[in-house]
Amino acid sequence: MFYLGRIQKVTVAKIMEHGAYLASAEEKSFDVPENEQIDVGTVLLPRKEAVLLSVGEPLSVFVYKDSEDRPIATRTVPKLTMGEVKRLTVRDVSNIGAFLDWGLLKDLFLPFKEQTYRVKKGDEVLVSLYTDKSSRLCATMKVYKFLKNDSPYKKDDVVTGLCYDKIEAFGSYIAVDDIYSALIPKHRLFTEILPGMQVTANVVNVHEDGRLELSVTGKAYNEIDGDADKILEALNEAGGFLPYHDKTSPDIIIAKFGISKNAFKRAIGHLQKNGKIFIYDNGIEKVGR
Repeated sequence: MFYLGRIQKVTVAKIMEHGAYLASAEEKSFDVPENEQIDVGTVLLPRKEAVLLSVGEPLSVFVYKDSEDRPIATRTVPKLTMGEVKRLTVRDVSNIGAFLDWGLLKDLFLPFKEQTYRVKKGDEVLVSLYTDKSSRLCATMKVYKFLKNDSPYKKDDVVTGLCYDKIEAFGSYIAVDDIYSALIPKHRLFTEILPGMQVTANVVNVHEDGRLELSVTGKAYNEIDGDADKILEALNEAGGFLPYHDKTSPDIIIAKFGISKNAFKRAIGHLQKNGKIFIYDNGIEKVGR
């Protein structure tokens, strides 16, 4: 039995011109969901990775599906395996979703429906692996069930983490250190905290199940200077003028700059105060464009 998205033990069953066929050396695991199991006799390890192998030789490989949805093995350890939570870079975005660099020839697909906010090329996103209805490996930004509950933190500790989701009825969900599960409850949201924001917060409670409850202590947004630099860069690319202002929709601001509306307003106010931009009713303009 082979398992999608996992490093597993195999042996070389036979060697052909186009690669080595591998037999599983793993016992069947009833803990692995059926759609992650591949019940085939052998899986191909392509020729370029099968050099100098011999029949019967033991190996550890990662199993996924190629561009034609055939199970295939690689000796390359990807940046993300099943059950892990990692930050990956968006390599490209299409009309069906995003594609992430995970260290393999075939990029990892992140569907729109698995995004907690719209990503763009070059973004770093926190994701986990799952298998879709066709038993293909995909990425999800909905990482709640993959985060750990055994953090070393206790009440009054200061922690940092990434907001990966927000549900209005409950609050903002934080991945502390990109590993541990935490929540800033709705009643503690004294400032806007949206998916994609890095936060610094106090631990106010460690629940019985180990999940952390947080309260924001300082800036829950990227530093003003960093936000201002993003806006200046965008202005330069646009020729010195952008049609974004105080009345622009928060969703549009997030899509364009990756920051909240409040952070945008703070940043343009900072830029205006320092004589770098003009703010108009219909947009912002760089001084000396």
